[in-house]
Amino acid sequence: MLEQDKSADSGQQGKLLAAIDLGSNSFHIVVARVADGELKPIDVMSEKVQLGAGLDEHSHLSEEAQQRGLECLARFAQRVADLPRSAIRIVGTNALREAKNRDVFILRAQQILGKPIEVIAGREEARLVYLGVAHTLSDDNDRRLVVDIGGGSTEFIIGSRFEPQKLESLHMGCVSYTQRFFADGKIASDALNRARTAAARELLSIRRDYRRLSWQSTIGSSGTAKAIRQACLSMGFGDQITHKGLTALKERLIEFGHADKIEIEGIKPARRAVLPSGVAIMLAIFESLGIEAMDYSEGALREGLLYDMAGRLRHEDVRERTIKALKKRYHVDAGQSQRIEATALYLLAQARQAWGLEDTEYHDMLSWAARTHEIGLTIAHTQFHKHSAYLLQHSDLPGFTNTEQQLLAFLARGHRRKFPKDEFKLLPEDRQSAYRKLCILLRLAVVLHRSRSGARLPGIHLKVDEKSLNLSFPAGWLEHHPLTRADLENEAEYLRAISFELQIH
Repeated sequence: MLEQDKSADSGQQGKLLAAIDLGSNSFHIVVARVADGELKPIDVMSEKVQLGAGLDEHSHLSEEAQQRGLECLARFAQRVADLPRSAIRIVGTNALREAKNRDVFILRAQQILGKPIEVIAGREEARLVYLGVAHTLSDDNDRRLVVDIGGGSTEFIIGSRFEPQKLESLHMGCVSYTQRFFADGKIASDALNRARTAAARELLSIRRDYRRLSWQSTIGSSGTAKAIRQACLSMGFGDQITHKGLTALKERLIEFGHADKIEIEGIKPARRAVLPSGVAIMLAIFESLGIEAMDYSEGALREGLLYDMAGRLRHEDVRERTIKALKKRYHVDAGQSQRIEATALYLLAQARQAWGLEDTEYHDMLSWAARTHEIGLTIAHTQFHKHSAYLLQHSDLPGFTNTEQQLLAFLARGHRRKFPKDEFKLLPEDRQSAYRKLCILLRLAVVLHRSRSGARLPGIHLKVDEKSLNLSFPAGWLEHHPLTRADLENEAEYLRAISFELQIH
């Protein structure tokens, strides 16, 4: 049972939330309690799994790396065993974004955790990092740059208060660069310079835009920034990361000559191997972006996940803002999308129990699909459902995971004409049954509003079982709306092709 604070005056007060971050270098878990509008961490665990080090030249995760991850998750699973699944969120980052066999690992991990794992895009990772950092800083209006060097990617965010204004994720990280430049553990000047040059090349894509925006303060987050700050502090350069301190640290690492020989107070043995690559990347960031000094924040991705979850509890879901922005950007017919949304949700209310669609996820996803299924009309009317699907799957949608975007795209793709069997087969197996049914409900709503009229529909009754739908109208209504009857009869043929029987009365 979820532990509750007896003094709570709301359903949210006292609630426990858990966030699990499957990073390329480390796996993290934080459990926190919602108290007085704030999150109070009560347990934090971190393990150096180095999942990213298990990616081979074909971007396949090795069995050894998978086992390291699964063993870690078995320990995490025990910590959250008593929490309801809705209070837990698990995300994967760059290593799982890159791994071609990620579905194999994810399936095994989900069996341990009993909860879906969400692989998030780089910019979504950046947004969540910023959210975690912002909640650890003073609430002022100054613009700040947040830099998060991870195992496989580095995120750059410019924002003020709790709002990110620019988000980027670059393919460079302390694990991937260690494999590339320091695989044998040796630390030489030429290897450090090559790593720094490679990072500088990556930074060329953002350098001009970021320097043009400018910022008042720079914040580093996560393990690499923490280790570099600790090393600079131990060497007498103060508690900020500076270019002078980084340069001195680089020379000190060259003196050690090998990762195994690194002896710096506060640097854990597990961090030694990836420290040279982290220093090289950080030097390139300082020089490319003109940074003079960087502070450190304890907030990072996992804290951002918690605050994002807490926001959803308070109905402050960033995904709602994303959907509104999409509608505005692609000039969606607001009246039509509202009509289709209302009808789709009305049909869902009648089918949800019989079809097992009672989770709030299904309500939200059907609602968002109804509001965005016509965004492809901006590109072309012909095959616009395919354009809508492409935009939903491949755009940066803050708040949405890769899987959520895939599911939204499937609903948009399948809302008219033949049911998209090929796209359906690509959906996660545990989502296929539910999303086929959601797609059917969206299709019916679209058919019922084909005329794009503002006139209200009559009272429609939907009764469903596993493979059939019975749609009933008031006596005589269909006779006065022959186009709707013809469209429904045509829809019955489409559904028959996927073994669903639609009966109209």
